[in-house]
Amino acid sequence: MKLVRFSVGTDCTPRAGILGADSVQDLSGAGVASLAALLESPNLVGVLQALAAAPLPVHPLASVKLLAPVDQQEVWAAGVTYLRSKKARMEESDFSASAYDRVYEAPRPELFFKSMPSKVTGPGGIVGIREDARWNVPEPELALVFNSRMELVGFTAGNDMSSRDIEGENLLYLPQAKMYRASCALGPCIRVAADETEARSWTIGVQILRGGAEVFAGETSVGQIKRSFPELAGWLARSQDFPEGAILLTGTGVVPANEFTLAEGDVVRIRISGIGTLESTVKVV
Repeated sequence: MKLVRFSVGTDCTPRAGILGADSVQDLSGAGVASLAALLESPNLVGVLQALAAAPLPVHPLASVKLLAPVDQQEVWAAGVTYLRSKKARMEESDFSASAYDRVYEAPRPELFFKSMPSKVTGPGGIVGIREDARWNVPEPELALVFNSRMELVGFTAGNDMSSRDIEGENLLYLPQAKMYRASCALGPCIRVAADETEARSWTIGVQILRGGAEVFAGETSVGQIKRSFPELAGWLARSQDFPEGAILLTGTGVVPANEFTLAEGDVVRIRISGIGTLESTVKVV
């Protein structure tokens, strides 16, 4: 089952819904205040089955605007979880390449804060490239969705935009390379009622279009993520509280060649086989 956050017509109030093939079932009529509140349900799958069978309004998909599936959850990210990511980060670094090699093998993963929920863009939105960066790439990633009890309640697709030249110049510049306006996109939905075993069978692909022509495409498997989902969740929850829940990007295994950089107007399509496609347009910010 797939959950979405959406708005209808001129009413910009975010609503929660169940995504169908060409429609969205509106859960606001059942008293669902927000997507985050719904994800707090102790028996989420049972609640969703009951809601899906209820006589609630249904909107054609073409008549709604899908929003980023995040309410007040903090968005975090894990890095160097794929071997390909480790190699790419080492290649971009002037003098700190060994740090990526060490963290790939270390018990403690690389974790960093990615975005406030209000700064996350959704399906059909923009992703930004810094005006002071020369080497910018998208990072297609599976995102784990947790409720306030740090229970894994779903999955979504994410784009962890990165300024590789800034990060490569100095590890201390990581926040500037990763956290800026429109640097994070999530969507198009949250896939629930799937476990880690199923998720690891999914593929993650990215396609970049420039002037309508493909300039890069790549694909990997979620199964290539080195660390288990409970392991990542356990480290994220250490000495932390997430009263609104959290979303954790799990790293990328698809990296364009070193000579490639995004340009304004590029269209980035990230597809996870068990979730759907997140499309964004690149803009200099």
